[in-house]
Amino acid sequence: MDIRKHFLHQLDELRERVLYMGGLVETAVHHSLHAVTDRKPELADLVTEEIEPEINHLEVEIDERALQLMALQQPLAVDLRFVAAALKIGNDLERMGDLAVNIAKGAPRLLSQPLAAPLVDLPLMAERANRMLRSSLDALMNRNSELARAVLESDDEVDAMRDLIFRQLIQSMTQDPTLVERSLGLLFIARNLERIADHATNIAEEVIFWIEGIDVRHHFAEAPPT
Repeated sequence: MDIRKHFLHQLDELRERVLYMGGLVETAVHHSLHAVTDRKPELADLVTEEIEPEINHLEVEIDERALQLMALQQPLAVDLRFVAAALKIGNDLERMGDLAVNIAKGAPRLLSQPLAAPLVDLPLMAERANRMLRSSLDALMNRNSELARAVLESDDEVDAMRDLIFRQLIQSMTQDPTLVERSLGLLFIARNLERIADHATNIAEEVIFWIEGIDVRHHFAEAPPT
């Protein structure tokens, strides 16, 4: 195998590890919410005790692989952008894992209370956030910047769902003060889901930068100088 083919093989391996890490994060988000909605504390334990440590390990592995590629190779511009994107995506995924852990750690307290306050649209919001993550990873896998751009458009939808959930829960607390503690717990989940969607957006932005060489963060869209 010549040097270029070996390098491309290493890039493929790096992308596979990022995608695997993303799949674990998606599972962590799903399990953490369903620990609450399905009243299954064992799902919360799975997230905190098994999935999150593996996510943390993968972030370190991805960092090491990426830095080694930059140090030992002389990648072309598009390859260098991918390696840089992989570093940032690994960090975003690790933070998403932390947010899923936040939800999981709050599950026991919610489960100690009766199902008095409504779950509002939290399951739908979690599904949308996870779909954004899945789409951003599909864009990475298939080198599809159009799909990545669709993820950016979905962020506003999740923000609108957060606002609606906040209004509904505040109304519940106002009408029945006995629901305050549980409603605050659900508000906490909504906030974490919103941040998960934000990180999925970050990943989509990195995919666009990798493929097109365009920085779309903060609505800034300009190709880097050649």
